[in-house]
Amino acid sequence: MTSRVAQIARVYTSYDPANPPSHPGANWTRFVCISDTHSRTFSVPSGDVLLHSGDLSRLGREEEIRVTMEWLHSLDHGVKIIIAGNHDLPLHEEWYEDGYYSFHDKKESSTTIRSLVDSDANRDRGLIYLQDKEYTFSTKEGGREWSVYGSPWQPYFGGWAFNYLPEEAPDRISAIPEVDILLTHGPPHNILDKTFTNVNAGCPALLAHLSKMRGPPLLHAFGHIHEARGAMLYPWLQVEEDQGSLDGESTSPLETRETIMVNAANQPLGRQAIKPGPGGQRIPCGGPGFQPVIVDLLDSATRPGL
Repeated sequence: MTSRVAQIARVYTSYDPANPPSHPGANWTRFVCISDTHSRTFSVPSGDVLLHSGDLSRLGREEEIRVTMEWLHSLDHGVKIIIAGNHDLPLHEEWYEDGYYSFHDKKESSTTIRSLVDSDANRDRGLIYLQDKEYTFSTKEGGREWSVYGSPWQPYFGGWAFNYLPEEAPDRISAIPEVDILLTHGPPHNILDKTFTNVNAGCPALLAHLSKMRGPPLLHAFGHIHEARGAMLYPWLQVEEDQGSLDGESTSPLETRETIMVNAANQPLGRQAIKPGPGGQRIPCGGPGFQPVIVDLLDSATRPGL
C-alpha cells in the first residue's frame, strides 16, 4: 500500500482463523468482507461490521435463505450489511416471475424470501439488506458515520438474476452515488475479475463510473468471480485541464486517489480450490485462500479526492 493508505487502512487476506489479527483499537472500525457463501456456513472473524456481497444462497430457495440468515444472525458483528447476487433468484422479483422455471421446478414465494432478508426485525438487530439503496450507520455512540451503497447487479451471465446487457449498463450503474463503502455483486472490469478461462468478466461501465467520481469509495467489496478472490489497492488518476493548452485537451496529473478493492468470494473455484499434494482434496467454503477478508479503517479516514 502507499503511505497514505497504509496510515488509514490495514487489509488481511490470509491469517490463522484460530488467532486472527488483533483489532487495532477504539479509533478504528473493522470490516469483515464475505461473499458467495451459497448457503454454506463457516467460521468468521469478529469485527464491527460484516459486509456480504451477494450470492447468499445456492439458488434462492426458501430453505437455503433460512440457513444463511440464521447463520448471519449468529455472528457477533454489531452491523451487518448484505446484498443479493445472481444466485438469489427470487429476490429479483420481476425476473423471477417469468424466469424461475429455468432453475426451479416450482415457483418459490418472492414475498416470503424477501421478508427473510429485509425486515424491521432484521434491521432492529443491525442486519441491513440493500438493493440499489444507500445507508448510513455508526458502530459506536458518537462515532464516525459511514455511508454504504449496495447493488446486486452484474453484466449478463447465463441468464441469471440481476443481469444487465451492455447497453443497459450505463443507466443501471449511474445510480451508484459517492459513498465510503460500496458493495456490488460483480467487480469492475479488470479488477480481481479474471475467470479460470482467462476472461476479465467485470463491468466496464462500473469502472468508468467510479473513475469519474470526485470521491470514490474508500472500500469497494464484491465477489461473483470466485477464482479471482483477493484484495488490491486500485489507483484512480485524477487529472485537470492544462490552462496553458490552446485546444483545452491537454491534461496534467493532479493527484492519485486509491480505493481498497476486495473480491471476498468464499466458495472455492478454479485451481486454488484444490489442496496441493496427493489426493487433491477440495478446500471448503471459507477455507484457506478463500477466508473472509479483514479490512481495518481508521475512523478519521476520508474518501480519496475529498
